[in-house]
Amino acid sequence: MLVDETTEPMALPLSLLEYITNDFSGDREIGRGGFAVVYKGTIGDWAVAVKRLSNAFMDDKEFHREVQCLMRVKHKNVVRFLGYCADRQGSMEAYNGKLVMADVHQRLLCFEYIPKGSLDKYITDAYRGWRTCYKIIKGICEGLQFLHENHIIHLDLKPANILLDDSMAPKITDFGLSRCFDENQSRDITKTILGTMGYLAPEFREGGVITPSADLYSLGVIIIEILTRQKG
Repeated sequence: MLVDETTEPMALPLSLLEYITNDFSGDREIGRGGFAVVYKGTIGDWAVAVKRLSNAFMDDKEFHREVQCLMRVKHKNVVRFLGYCADRQGSMEAYNGKLVMADVHQRLLCFEYIPKGSLDKYITDAYRGWRTCYKIIKGICEGLQFLHENHIIHLDLKPANILLDDSMAPKITDFGLSRCFDENQSRDITKTILGTMGYLAPEFREGGVITPSADLYSLGVIIIEILTRQKG
């Protein structure tokens, strides 16, 4: 069963994801960004999060890379990946004043649903005590350590990409910009700098240098925000 914790992530039919989100209806939308829209889906008594990716942001190669990264991750402080869908459908589209048949790519990811939402909603929470702060920081550190031990560099670590469960335990999410290194690889260089200003390490922002240290810089910024209860 999809939500069974012993089940490995699997390919999911588009029809299933359409069904559990009521055909991606607006009232099921729980998050929206520049690269994707997230919907809440229901399977019996269980809730899941279905992330519908923008075709303008991601091609098949990039989607395959993200799925590969997610398949390698299973940790209590990383959001659980349930499955993926890559589908093409024929659709009539307007082009130069005429209707033409076009392939519409559907790329979707399915995750466990985390009810409290993201950490950025709680950064300024004055009622959050030290024990809760420590629990959140410790969980983020343990999740990030697991990723680095498995040669995964997140590259977009920020409060909006850390979800909190009912017990305020953190779960790292959103691997859209992540890099999966080979076992003996320690760094990479890119000319494409994506991410969120304020959380980007200087060597990555200015020179495109990708190492685990890029995530550690982001982690340090997050810890400061948690402890000071101030954003930015």
